[in-house]
Amino acid sequence: MSTRLADDCFALPPGVDWTPVDDALGLLRDRLTCVCAAVDGPLEVGAVLAEPVLARRDNPPTDNAAVDGFAFAWENAAAEADLGLADGRAAAGHPFPGRLSPGEALRILTGAELPAGADTVVLEEDCTISAGRVRFPRPKRKGANRRAKGEDARVGGLALEEGTVLGPQHIARAAIVGVHRARMRERLRVGVLSTGDELITPGDDGPGIPDANWPMLEGFCGRQGYRPLHLGRAPDQVDAVRDALDRGAATADAILTTGGASAGDEDHVSRLLREEGQLHTWRIAVKPGRPLVLGLWRGVPVFGLPGNPVAAFVCALIFVRPALRVLAGAPWEDPQGFTVPAAFEKSKKPGRREFLRARLDGQGRAEIFRSEGSGLVGGLAWATGLVELPDGALTVRPGDKVRYLPYASFGL
Repeated sequence: MSTRLADDCFALPPGVDWTPVDDALGLLRDRLTCVCAAVDGPLEVGAVLAEPVLARRDNPPTDNAAVDGFAFAWENAAAEADLGLADGRAAAGHPFPGRLSPGEALRILTGAELPAGADTVVLEEDCTISAGRVRFPRPKRKGANRRAKGEDARVGGLALEEGTVLGPQHIARAAIVGVHRARMRERLRVGVLSTGDELITPGDDGPGIPDANWPMLEGFCGRQGYRPLHLGRAPDQVDAVRDALDRGAATADAILTTGGASAGDEDHVSRLLREEGQLHTWRIAVKPGRPLVLGLWRGVPVFGLPGNPVAAFVCALIFVRPALRVLAGAPWEDPQGFTVPAAFEKSKKPGRREFLRARLDGQGRAEIFRSEGSGLVGGLAWATGLVELPDGALTVRPGDKVRYLPYASFGL
C-alpha cells in the first residue's frame, strides 16, 4: 500500500516568487518521503532495498591463495627458503586433506584453501623446483599472496545499505555473502501524461507535432528502474485531462505531465490541480524550463513539466529524478559533475541557472550545441550531457573552467 504525502508537501514559504534552483532542490529533498511499500522477494536489478542486507557467510569463507604458487609457514622458512615438497596439491574446491610440517611447502592454485600449517603463498614464478624440493626468496611479509578469511565480509556484517538501488554489482555482493532474497521496495509506478491538441502519435502522418515527450519520459523512467504507465495523450479539454489524472491516481505512485503547466486558457493541468487538488506552481529560475507545477491529485504527487521536450528533459533530470528517487525509497542524489575547459564563448545575464546541451571534444573540452533554442530537440541527441552555468552574471571564454554533467550522472 503506497503512503500518501501531506497536502502541503510542495508549498513554498510565504512571499516566495522566483525560486532559485538550489532552494527548489532543497525543498524537494526535505519534504518528500518514500511512497512505496516494502515486500520480500528475490533480488533484482533496479529494485530499492527497504532494509540493510547482512552477510550470512564470511567472504572468503577460508584463507585461500591469491596466486598460483606454493603454500608454506612463513616463520619456519629462511630468507632463502629451501623446503621439501609435500605430496599432492590444493586446488579451488579440492582442499589438501593433511597438514604441512614446518619444513614443507605445497603446490597450490589460485582460490584454493590454504592447508593447515601454512599461512603464506610464494608466487610460482619466483620458485625453483629440483629433486622434490622448492627454493625461493621468502616474501617480505607473513600472509603474502593470501586472501584472509572474512576480509571482504563477516557473518552478520553490513553487506548493502538500506536505500541501495540494486545494480549487477550489488547482486554479486549479496550472492557472495549468501543472500538471494531481501526486503525491497515495490517498484515506483510513474504515470506519464502528454497534453495538447497539437500532438500526434510518433510515426503517424498528417498535421500536428509528434509526441516526443511520452517516449522520452517512458525511457527515462525505465532507465531509473521505475515502471512507466502510459496515461495517453489528453486533448485540451478539462474533462479529458481530469479523466487521465484520475487514471493515474488509481494506478500510479507519481504522475508526470507535459504541457498545460502555465496559467493560460488551455492549461488544464494547473487549473484542475488548483480547483480540485493541491497546486503549487513554482517559477524556478532555470533555463530552459521556468514553470514547474508541483501538486497532488487524489493524494498522488504530480510533476507538471513544460510541454517543450528540451525543457521537459532538463527539468526531469534536474528536479524530477532526485525527487522520484526519494519517493521510490532511495536516498536523494545530486548528479556528479566535472570541471572541464570550455570550448565555447558565452555571455550570461544574472537571474537564472542555465543548462546548455554539451559534449566533450577530443581534447576533453566542453562544446555546446549550435543553438540554445529550446525547440531544437536534436540538441538532446547530439549532446552527451549538460554544462551548468551558475545563477549570476558570467562571461565564459574558451579555456575557462565550466561544470559538465554527463548524462551518465543522471543514470542515462
